[in-house]
Amino acid sequence: MLSTVALAFVALSTATVSVLCQTAAQAWTPRFGACPSNFSLVRMTGASGVNQSLSTGEAQYVSSRRANVLPGAFKSYLSSVQGTNVALPDYVSSILGGTNGNLPTVGIAISGETSGAAMFGAGVINALDGRNASAVKIGTGGLLQAATYISGLSGGSWIVYSLSQANFPTVQNLIFGPPYGTATPGGYGGWITDYVTLGVDNVGETTALYSAQLATEIGGKYEAGFPVTLGRRFGSRSCETFLERDHLDELLRQYHFKPCSTFTSYEQPFPIVVVDSWSPGPGIAGSYIPAANVIYEFNAYEMGSYDPTLAAFTPIEYLGTTNTSICVTGFEQADFVLGASSNIFVIYNSSASNLMNSPAWPWIEIANISYPQPGVTMDVALYPNPFYGLNHGTFVDAEEKYLSLVYGGEDGEAVPVQPLLVKARDVDLIVAVDGSADNTQLWTEGSSMVNAQIRAEIYSSAYSFPAVPTSTTQFIAQNLTLHPTFFGCDNTSSPLLVYIAKGGPPLGQTAYINNTGDTFEEPFAQAVLAQAFDIATQGIPSDYTKDPEYPACLACAVVDRVRAREGIERSGVCSSCFAKYCWNGTQVAVSTTSGAVGTSLTLSSMIAGVFALLLALGMVAV
Repeated sequence: MLSTVALAFVALSTATVSVLCQTAAQAWTPRFGACPSNFSLVRMTGASGVNQSLSTGEAQYVSSRRANVLPGAFKSYLSSVQGTNVALPDYVSSILGGTNGNLPTVGIAISGETSGAAMFGAGVINALDGRNASAVKIGTGGLLQAATYISGLSGGSWIVYSLSQANFPTVQNLIFGPPYGTATPGGYGGWITDYVTLGVDNVGETTALYSAQLATEIGGKYEAGFPVTLGRRFGSRSCETFLERDHLDELLRQYHFKPCSTFTSYEQPFPIVVVDSWSPGPGIAGSYIPAANVIYEFNAYEMGSYDPTLAAFTPIEYLGTTNTSICVTGFEQADFVLGASSNIFVIYNSSASNLMNSPAWPWIEIANISYPQPGVTMDVALYPNPFYGLNHGTFVDAEEKYLSLVYGGEDGEAVPVQPLLVKARDVDLIVAVDGSADNTQLWTEGSSMVNAQIRAEIYSSAYSFPAVPTSTTQFIAQNLTLHPTFFGCDNTSSPLLVYIAKGGPPLGQTAYINNTGDTFEEPFAQAVLAQAFDIATQGIPSDYTKDPEYPACLACAVVDRVRAREGIERSGVCSSCFAKYCWNGTQVAVSTTSGAVGTSLTLSSMIAGVFALLLALGMVAV
């Protein structure tokens, strides 16, 4: 039996399609043409940390940023830290001041799990932004500008991409738009925090009208021979919330970060979006995917993976291409990429009844009505496989015509640290921003770090990850999610990791940050951002007062790998900071009924939290 939304769509479709702009399908249609004479479909990256390589574009971007932007950025960050009047060891000032010519490589990883995680991540970014006077005053401002990389998945990918395509504004301008009277025609308008779906109703004619328009837009892709799936639907709604409003269609039809002036002048951290593979091979069970499944990244130049089972990339501007003679362009649309990173709907497809009762079902019905596709899996994002025939015996999708891509945290690793562990990137410090909902109260319990450690051990030849507790029980028992925690303090073979988690309300405050909804009217959104700012800057508080030395401690962490390479001993406040903030590697005795949970509950609570978003997106049968 068809849902109300699907029935409304059937009733409206004939009239609607006749009045919709028929050029929409053409605008969204991938194009075919002869490949460039020097075209290479696949770049092999090297399967181990010894021989990994970066793309020419990324290497040039990072090199230019280090030469032209980072020296000044680190000096500004140093000035912010020095403003706290905490005495720094000479080596901290020397490294951040650039006098030794050896600057740290910093990466920031922003977790997923819908709009709540996006708001938490934005609040933490705000605490690191040198343009935020409050962040500068407290001593953490400027680290964002000094970062080399920034990665995101799901809600985090919305931050990463919207920051870049909006030309790297402040968080306040990113979310709420430019101050009144300063907006320019065609300029960025901000997130839509108070009405996620741009006015699309949950029921009846409005939803059906939108669905008919979307069906028209993607018709060109279908007619060109490409499958259309749920990833496009979810991505389009997400992008309408988080991307620039006035030129949304133009932005959605391309993925490249390169046209933005702050990108071409190397003023942004290099942006990376992470997705998981939903491979049909052995090992998939229940509502999660194995840790060994390939993790893909989309960056400004390439799409692919450094996982040693694949270790290959393809040019992002030619996504959809599977040979070296006829190339596809226009396939790498932003909504499809971000929709893939956010697509959790495969977790409903454990049985026919579960799928039919899921929020995804009305759209699947509509797609089946509009574009019959026998044998096509609707609940994943399908990409023509450029790696077909590659690495038989290790790459599970070597014989698959399409790559099936899903939510980047489907393997339990909701913080996208994987790209920052690539040894060719030489990352010294990772700021891991974890807004995951690991329990029924939607607080973080460290499961993403546990799973990241498990995965890095599987692929130890390619990645090095600092030691973390082996269970969420240990994270909770040692209060490691309640304040910033440093991991890997004495293991220089991996990046040092600064873990900032949404583990509980800061400083005795009433909790706002674990909100289950996905609409944020401005006063509430500001409260959420302020609470995330406090979590990021509180350190280990005393009597609900922030640790005044924490900004200096963070600076000590930023320079620590450079310090070690130069053979300098930790000293001064850095010694006491590391004694205070570093996890000491111990496991403590805990009750077996502590209530700490792992990945399965993480996914269950995530589903509950996402349901509110799906209501807003008009994807629930009523």
